[in-house]
Amino acid sequence: MAAHLSSGRVNLTALREEHEVEKMFTLKPGRLPPADVKNIIFFVRPKLELMDIITDNVLREDRGRSPQRDFHILFVPRRSLLCEQWLKEQGVLGSFIHREQYSLDLIPFDGDLLSMESESAFKECYLESDQTSLYHAAKGLMTLQALYGTIPQIFGKGDCARHVANMMIRMKREFPGSQNSIFPVFDTLLLLDRNVDLLTPLATQLTYEGLIDEIYGIQNTYVKLPPEKFAPKKQGEGGKDLPTEPKKLQLNSAEELYAEIRDKNFNAVGSVLSKKAKIISAAFEERHHAKTVGEIKQFVSQLPHMQAARSSLANHTSIAELIKDITTSEDFFDNLTVEQEFMSGIDTDKVNNYIEDCIAQKHPLIKILRLVCLQSVCNSGLKQKVLDHYKREILQTYGYEHILTLNNLEKAGLLKPQTGGRNNYPTIRKTLRLWMDDVNEQNPNDISYVYSGYAPLSVRLAQLLARPGWRSIEEVLKMLPGPHFEERQQLPTGLQKKRQHGENRVTLVFFLGGVTYAEIAALRFLSQMEDGGTEYIIATTKLINGTTWIKSLMEKLEPAPF
Repeated sequence: MAAHLSSGRVNLTALREEHEVEKMFTLKPGRLPPADVKNIIFFVRPKLELMDIITDNVLREDRGRSPQRDFHILFVPRRSLLCEQWLKEQGVLGSFIHREQYSLDLIPFDGDLLSMESESAFKECYLESDQTSLYHAAKGLMTLQALYGTIPQIFGKGDCARHVANMMIRMKREFPGSQNSIFPVFDTLLLLDRNVDLLTPLATQLTYEGLIDEIYGIQNTYVKLPPEKFAPKKQGEGGKDLPTEPKKLQLNSAEELYAEIRDKNFNAVGSVLSKKAKIISAAFEERHHAKTVGEIKQFVSQLPHMQAARSSLANHTSIAELIKDITTSEDFFDNLTVEQEFMSGIDTDKVNNYIEDCIAQKHPLIKILRLVCLQSVCNSGLKQKVLDHYKREILQTYGYEHILTLNNLEKAGLLKPQTGGRNNYPTIRKTLRLWMDDVNEQNPNDISYVYSGYAPLSVRLAQLLARPGWRSIEEVLKMLPGPHFEERQQLPTGLQKKRQHGENRVTLVFFLGGVTYAEIAALRFLSQMEDGGTEYIIATTKLINGTTWIKSLMEKLEPAPF
């Protein structure tokens, strides 16, 4: 049997042997790789472009071979009639003996992080009015409640949050047997729409993990990095035989050093790495002081852990050097300066010279769109003539095929004309303290360290919900899109929580439409605050950054061939 799976922190070798899986391959067009197996199983998202690849795989299969292979298809997380109809039209549907679905709603990415990895959730919800991903979010939350007990309080902000809460209530009503007698782990569920806070993903993340994602892109906890910095340095060999394959590293909190530095502001990472280097160096020096057999034995037993720590330090020192090359560049500094001016409310209402220069120099279109959208969000929309000027410049420089992308951004509320001539952002900024001038990057005392001054609006809402409660910010909540609400779920008798003194509340924050690593870092910071009183677990439809988010809203229209 051959299968295609994505690997995580599971012992895949043991799992494969247990289920007699011979090989696993990534889905690619062309002939299937050679494998002496009878059954081939496709694990796929229900997307038409993937059906084309599968069709190609099946049609290229050698029908004359013996024994003939049997094909099976598992749609994740749901079967799709559209995809099956497409396979039927291509003449390959009959080749599949089993056509099933595999309900994989929430995937654990770390001890405190779950994601549906639904790339198009934001676009589906806000542009296409397709609520399928919201149904799967509700289903995922029902599964969590079946495992960890009913969540007594549900708070939410936004239209999608309201839909998910309604679906959860309906599912509970329709399946009364789903009420279990498990002591609840979570005290509160907070559902947040991404469009309540459109600003945060557009800004450049400044945590270590956030910058790795911004620059190199983290895919399912893995990152591919330029290989030069990771080549073993041998004396006298110079630069010959440098590796050409990207260096692939897994990033999660199972790695001690990464767990320590991932959520720090990048400016605080260097000192941690140099401190670690001294500790590891001192540990290796201990071998010279080991005199007795017992001391030598103890040193040898610690050796694997020390070598792993040294390898981890070497990797993260190399990554930090790669990031520093970019963050110390003039272009990065200029871009960040403009972002921070917008977020602190400076010159948001007129055409920005830096953006104009970037368009004239034909900088990457996504960079331009992120900045223009950021300006629009920080000004509650742009004056019509400013908006028209930007649109004209973008279309004339990058091509008229991008008119559909601009239309999508407007529909999503990212790039729009100011209506009613009122800019609410300054009021929101002041009330929620979204901009802090005196930010401490080394030893932070506020979540604003993740953007070196800007506190993510979404996380500030979570912080204020915990203490003193949303009643204190009613007026601002009304200025943000969508309704805010509270629901209570009745717990069976005897399951009400009696809190011990000093015991933290546990809140599950679910971001509908995507979350950034900087927001995750800010929530972890709140969890670790001594007087915080709340521990946060994070769930989302997709882990995003400004680039992947804008990309998901872009239309791929080919320019005219003349």
